[in-house]
Amino acid sequence: MRTSFATLSLVTWVSGATAQSPQFSAETRSFISVDAPVVALTRVKLLDGTGAAPAENQTIIISGGRITAVGAGVAVPQGARVMDLAGHTVVPGFVGLHDHLHYTTSGGRRTQLNFSAPRLYLASGVTTIRTTGSISPYSEITQKTRIDAGEIPGPRMIITGPYITGVDAVAERAHVTTPEQARRVVAYWTEEGVTWFKVYAGISRANLAAVADEAHKRGARVTGHLCSVGFREAVAAGIDGLEHGLMANSEFVPTKKPDECPGGLGQTNADLDLSSPPVQQSLREIVSKGVAMTTTLAIYETSVPGRVKMTQRMRDALVADAEEEVDSALARAARNTNPLAARMFRKEMDYELAFVKAGGLLGAGVDPTGNGAALPGFGDQRNFQLLVEAGFPAPQAIQIMSANGARILGMADQFGTVTVGKAADLIVIRGDPATRPAEIENVTVVFRQGIGYDSAKLLESVKGQVGVR
Repeated sequence: MRTSFATLSLVTWVSGATAQSPQFSAETRSFISVDAPVVALTRVKLLDGTGAAPAENQTIIISGGRITAVGAGVAVPQGARVMDLAGHTVVPGFVGLHDHLHYTTSGGRRTQLNFSAPRLYLASGVTTIRTTGSISPYSEITQKTRIDAGEIPGPRMIITGPYITGVDAVAERAHVTTPEQARRVVAYWTEEGVTWFKVYAGISRANLAAVADEAHKRGARVTGHLCSVGFREAVAAGIDGLEHGLMANSEFVPTKKPDECPGGLGQTNADLDLSSPPVQQSLREIVSKGVAMTTTLAIYETSVPGRVKMTQRMRDALVADAEEEVDSALARAARNTNPLAARMFRKEMDYELAFVKAGGLLGAGVDPTGNGAALPGFGDQRNFQLLVEAGFPAPQAIQIMSANGARILGMADQFGTVTVGKAADLIVIRGDPATRPAEIENVTVVFRQGIGYDSAKLLESVKGQVGVR
């Protein structure tokens, strides 16, 4: 992340903790379980998002949408609504940095989930999303406006413009062949309110440099799912973020040609020696320029034979024909006897560890695309479990998914940690994910700016809807 952009146009954050609370519609209010002037969460285990060890028997006071006190000896104000949460853990609301509103399956489905995705994200504890590539930018701008106004439930939204790439077969992407075209795309969408752009696999170095330069002039930033451009080339061109980690880094493929996406990317990177001088030099350059990275382990896990199975909550959420498509895709993955996918998945985990060890800023997102087995919100929760499996301690995994995301967005002063003065974006979890990571899924209440939403009711409302709306 280019730190000079930390206070760009994002200060116009309509739904910020300092903004006047919206007048909630009857629809939104039906999902609200906690709405009081002062709320006290007592006897909780706290993972505060700073990376600190869990703290026992904590009290958190919420007032005016903000956290006003945190600690073991905090007095509960008279008249506060008290929630005794013994046996529960509280963590900061997750910041999903690769959280689309559209959804795809390997059966060809490509659906804009304006109804179900915002509800799934919020129910899962994702209180802020960056859409990170849009097939319908106006739709997402409208959804953000409606959520900010309290008309519909959902997370705080940071809008990314359309995918910007070279010529490919997907009609919804912006296909640019010259720097002038690239600049026009950026100029148009920043005028419409977009604050991030995502370049895609077929972008050229010259067009990426034009996107970054124009975006920075207009107070926006750029991330990318790359292939035709390697990570070091992208850093040199001015990119602010790198999506998917090693899975999208083509710079180590020996046959790579300039501005072309090479074959053999998976095999090359699966065999990569992360301690080798070229890899270490690449990491140093990324880190030295302040360029952030987004892990999306949950989406890549779905292609590893035998790792992912359909859960009941996934089946409940999916429309019937999408469920069949996902079942078929997972069955095909399970039959794959090639060990490459599993090797590459482990190497991706190790690469992310190496990036953080080198001083890199790692955030997280789900990318609910691919074969459709990583659903909005559910995949974010899975990321936590996979980060712990990768070797990150649970407090650091929570930090990656909350505070780091806020830092990458340039909004760490407003949310991301359970800290006095910040927005009361909090997840109440039954159990102890610090010692039993799977319990991250046991969300009961999600606070967004001090308003508590009933997770179970939100999940109930999207049954049979994912894949259709």
